[in-house]
Amino acid sequence: MSDSEILLGEFRRTLDDRYRLSIPPELADQLHKEGSELVLAKERPGCLGLYNSTPWQGQLDKAVNWVADKVDAGKLGGQVDDLLTLGRLLSTRHCEVQLAGRGRLVIPEGFREFLGVAPGDPVFVVGAAISVEIWNPPAWVSYLEDRMPEFRSLLTQLSE
Repeated sequence: MSDSEILLGEFRRTLDDRYRLSIPPELADQLHKEGSELVLAKERPGCLGLYNSTPWQGQLDKAVNWVADKVDAGKLGGQVDDLLTLGRLLSTRHCEVQLAGRGRLVIPEGFREFLGVAPGDPVFVVGAAISVEIWNPPAWVSYLEDRMPEFRSLLTQLSE
């Protein structure tokens, strides 16, 4: 995905009995580069994010190296609980995935529970500018209700 491409759109889909989900081609084609992996991440309860692995891994490596440098310098000695929490979250937050034929994504175990949907349940697939998000419908509606009043000011702020 080039820096200028923005992923947009809202699509209603249904999980099949094997926890497979068809990602709309207009989103999958922009997100997926030939030979590149995708990363599925737990974003917030009821929401998973799907990213191209190249920019994702670059940002993750940068952040982890920054924390590791602080640990090596002895600057985080008093934050052991925070480091343990970060390690736990990094260990379970994301995994590499691939799209199968017709843009189908298999939602891995552990991510299914976080998303909170069962086979046959509907989900929303949403273009979120730099990622594709998969939402449990009640969580999506709640998110929109909370954020929609900020839309105009956010658009103005980001476009200036």
